[in-house]
Amino acid sequence: MSAEAHGHDHGHDHEHEHHHKDTFITKYIFSIDHKMIAKQYLITGIIMGIIGIAMSLLFRMQLAWPEESFKIFNVLLGDKFAPDGVMANDIYLALVTIHGTIMVFFVLTAGLSGTFSNLLIPLQIGARDMASGFMNMISYWLFFLSAVIMLSSLFVEAGPASAGWTIYPPLSALPQAIPGSGTGMTLWLVSMAIFIASSLMGSLNYIVTVINLRTKGMSMTRLPLTIWTFFVTAIIGVISFPVLLSAALLLIFDRSFGTSFFLSDIYIAGEVLHYQGGSPVLFEHLFWFLGHPEVYIVILPAMGLVSEIMATNSRKPIFGYRAMIMSVLAIAFLSTIVWGHHMFISGMNPFLGSVFTFTTLLIAIPSAVKAFNWITTLWKGNLQFNPAMLFSIGMVSTFITGGLTGIILGDSTLDINVHDTYFVIAHFHLVMGISALYGMFAGIYHWFPKMYGRMLNKNLGYIHFWVTAVCAYGVFFPMHFIGLAGLPRRYYTNTNFPLFDDLQNVNVLITTFALVGGAFQLVFLYNFFSSIFYGKKATQNPWKSTTLEWTTPVEHIHGNWPGEIPHVYRWPYDYSNPNHDVDFVPQNVPMKEGEEVLHH
Repeated sequence: MSAEAHGHDHGHDHEHEHHHKDTFITKYIFSIDHKMIAKQYLITGIIMGIIGIAMSLLFRMQLAWPEESFKIFNVLLGDKFAPDGVMANDIYLALVTIHGTIMVFFVLTAGLSGTFSNLLIPLQIGARDMASGFMNMISYWLFFLSAVIMLSSLFVEAGPASAGWTIYPPLSALPQAIPGSGTGMTLWLVSMAIFIASSLMGSLNYIVTVINLRTKGMSMTRLPLTIWTFFVTAIIGVISFPVLLSAALLLIFDRSFGTSFFLSDIYIAGEVLHYQGGSPVLFEHLFWFLGHPEVYIVILPAMGLVSEIMATNSRKPIFGYRAMIMSVLAIAFLSTIVWGHHMFISGMNPFLGSVFTFTTLLIAIPSAVKAFNWITTLWKGNLQFNPAMLFSIGMVSTFITGGLTGIILGDSTLDINVHDTYFVIAHFHLVMGISALYGMFAGIYHWFPKMYGRMLNKNLGYIHFWVTAVCAYGVFFPMHFIGLAGLPRRYYTNTNFPLFDDLQNVNVLITTFALVGGAFQLVFLYNFFSSIFYGKKATQNPWKSTTLEWTTPVEHIHGNWPGEIPHVYRWPYDYSNPNHDVDFVPQNVPMKEGEEVLHH
């Protein structure tokens, strides 16, 4: 009875929506409609992605052709940081730092959780909107504000933060340590504090919405895997983000108020500083307690999107639905107890190192369960190779190849040899960066019709996928080998070390792939922005999918469904059901008499 009353109340709210006309500002800027907020996150994430990738191309050019003069360096970085077109070493470190920060927090976290949790949670669980539309709006605008502050640090006198995206003290704690430790570093910390507030508000909203606003019949075992991954991601965020907030605040105290949480017995240029009693390793613990779960905050939503897209485009049920849920829960739990594998060379007790090695290697099991289940879903399916499906299969490929090197880095005795070399960069870019980006692209190609009511150009999508796939491996596969050869990361040139002269050609090869891959993202940008206005009009359910979001009308209305919210009678992957004539049965279709519930 209460569920019906609940649905009725929502219907009443929805009718009330139509009494007042939305102005431009309430509809497109300060919107409380989850679909519009999802678009705001996506467009902001894409803009930040363009900036982040552009930075990586600049420092890749520096690595391939050190000391060369490039006009573009002078144009983009100015005379101070690129005199005569030659990049200064200070700005190299700053570009690496801001590139990492933007891609991890502002592109992948926002592009996946911000965009798709907002878009899909209400639509797929059968809710009119998020639990709190106002809080949702505040969450986006805090995110936007933190992005603006992060970018503004690029324009301060001494340059942006340049202590690496992990901002270890003492480099980040002492304004006089390096030029990039001045105002730019303070802005970085303020930006991250606001970003964390935004993430926490978003995460709490997602959790409450999934628990409280599911439509009648939508039990937890009837939720699509996308919703499971968004839900668990939000829980990890609520547990781990406050720890980074505390680290950022304590670092601000050390920098600006003379405290000594992370500093002890420091000498700079012969001067003895007054700090004592703090520990830089404490900061590492606080940072990686968020930093490692952050990897899964980024990759879990991509896994959910890929699971959904693979089931739809294989025209068969996802293999091992409950095993997939259990593996998501196992990954979430294990991700919070493995952070120490980033710190094997910080002087950690060898026994503690062996504990972190054990828990780190354990996480391979639920990850392997997911990989096997994806492959089994594809096996003997009636595969539809559209761009979303190709990016999903690409994500499984990069997740497996990147994950295999994780077994090496998770073992303390092996990790010590390749720690802080390009091997680590190759590993985490494949397993987290590229895999999450592929998940994001797959999600955009699949749900674009739901967001904008139009279709993306398929042929441009194919070009985008194949060039990106070849270039991504072209960039990160050779990095494993130069890492094994001992090439350290974060050096702006390796010309001072004759030992590495033979590796210079590999750097040129990597940079060439990076430039081509970066240039071809313009194909995606053109496809995305032109299709919003000129794409082919979408039908209500273009992929013949079973989940609830495809039961809403193509034209967006605030409240999602014009009448009553549909009830749910079956699980979300009823594809090729032998009891039905069509190869997909939406969740809101009642069971036939005598029809058995499919086991999952």
